[in-house]
Amino acid sequence: MAAPKLPQMITANRLRDGEVVWWRDGRWVERLAQATVYADPKEADVQLAAAQKFVADRMVVNPYLFDVRIEGDTIKPASEREIIRAAGPTVRHDLGKQSCPTLESFDVSI
Repeated sequence: MAAPKLPQMITANRLRDGEVVWWRDGRWVERLAQATVYADPKEADVQLAAAQKFVADRMVVNPYLFDVRIEGDTIKPASEREIIRAAGPTVRHDLGKQSCPTLESFDVSI
């Protein structure tokens, strides 16, 4: 028996600055928690098609669907890739969603 289909969300990258964005009600938002979760795969496909207009308008690149899990009131990406994307850039520790007080807190010994 096939596993039940997980709900999905839509994500892309904003072209202006590369920021990860998510789809909500015909627009892009900057936080995963602000975006729409689609339980119905047909509705998710309809919304993905609507998101493609923003590619043609050169506002975002590569919108796609990804699976999520709902745990209580929290949306959790189902894949490691989307967990990382939701957390922000992994190459800048001084800015963005993963900011840290100092770089000294990382072990960079070889």
